[in-house]
Amino acid sequence: MTPIDQAVAIGAEARRFVRTYHNGSLCTLSKKLEGYPFASVSPFVLDAAGNPIILISNLAEHTKNIDADPRVSLLVYPCADDAQAVGRVTLTGRAARLPDKNGFGDRYLRYLPQAHDYFAAHDFYFYRIQVENIRYIGGFGKIHWVRPEHYAPPPTAALVEAEAGILAHMNADHRDNMRDYCRHLCACEAFDVEMVGIDYDGFDLRADGKLLRLDFSEPITNATEARTALVAMARQCREAQGQQIT
Repeated sequence: MTPIDQAVAIGAEARRFVRTYHNGSLCTLSKKLEGYPFASVSPFVLDAAGNPIILISNLAEHTKNIDADPRVSLLVYPCADDAQAVGRVTLTGRAARLPDKNGFGDRYLRYLPQAHDYFAAHDFYFYRIQVENIRYIGGFGKIHWVRPEHYAPPPTAALVEAEAGILAHMNADHRDNMRDYCRHLCACEAFDVEMVGIDYDGFDLRADGKLLRLDFSEPITNATEARTALVAMARQCREAQGQQIT
């Protein structure tokens, strides 16, 4: 593997890590406290390019900080008893308000439906953190600075356009397959399942109220490739079921 190939592989690993979580610690530069770092909790959802989108009030301290100085960082990590033993990613960049509040609303609320009242409020707006640097710690001795071009997926406009249709089809016709994904690929039983998002690297299910992330074995860029990948996973589940019966 060439150094470039290795860098791209590490960047993809960092991106897939971030896709697994939807809560982070947002750090802005305080306007009130003369440039001191100011940390706050911030749910987020990634856009197609891997940039976090956050929904924040213009009355919040961190929003005032961003409007004064857009440089921010977002620390993404799982809740764990030993926080230093698990992976984590710090994304740094500049945050900017999206001109159209409704453009990202559907996707954001599929992942974070609890934010519906915030979204409806007149003083809440979406801000995009345009990722400029990535610090990825995947475990002991696995520490990397990642360049943004190695972190970002390639353009997937066709998949973004097809996402709503894919979700509608899967949720209308293939809930049994999604229950099998939960059972055989995530080791959990679920009754109420729905697909909430699909992207270059994989897809997300809400299973009995809990978000589950599943990665594809190979990336996808359009609806045809999505169908092929999902059918292959369903076949994998059926084969696993057959082995269990045997």
